[in-house]
Amino acid sequence: MPRPAIKSDLIKTANEQFDELWKLIDSIAEKEQEADFNFGEDFLQKQKEAHWVRDRNLRDILVHLYEWHQLLINWVNFNQNGESKSFIPKPYNFKTYGQMNIMLWEKHQTTSYEKSKTMLKESHKKVMDLIEQFTNEKLFAKKHFAWTGTSTLGSYCVSATSSHYDWAIKKVKKHIKLCLG
Repeated sequence: MPRPAIKSDLIKTANEQFDELWKLIDSIAEKEQEADFNFGEDFLQKQKEAHWVRDRNLRDILVHLYEWHQLLINWVNFNQNGESKSFIPKPYNFKTYGQMNIMLWEKHQTTSYEKSKTMLKESHKKVMDLIEQFTNEKLFAKKHFAWTGTSTLGSYCVSATSSHYDWAIKKVKKHIKLCLG
């Protein structure tokens, strides 16, 4: 699927991907929704991405998405209010955000699965409300905001929504195929 480059596509794709994620989750038996993934050592050893080992269940995926929503919301709000902040909070940066993801994972190890579902649904709504506030030009014109650097605000929004939802969908599908098959 092409990466959204206009506001209407961003909204449509983010909502469609979000709905698809929930349809997949809802297709899993309730008791299995809280179970840890069991991809197997052979599979995990072949994976290069840290998330295969880090995110061990649906809760981990949902809180990861929630936390990236928070990054976007806070970054936009601070910068819109004149307080310069980077998207990735200090002491992390785009080279070390993997360590930040581990910190976020650790932060939520006592968050319940039920709470993670509520948190994500609420944060998705907040992100979509935030996106609605901006015109297509403000979202996708390069250098419209000095604080987005060489990228666009829309690009960050895509990353925090549809692209991240796509990642989650693939991981849940792999869980269904390998663990619940």
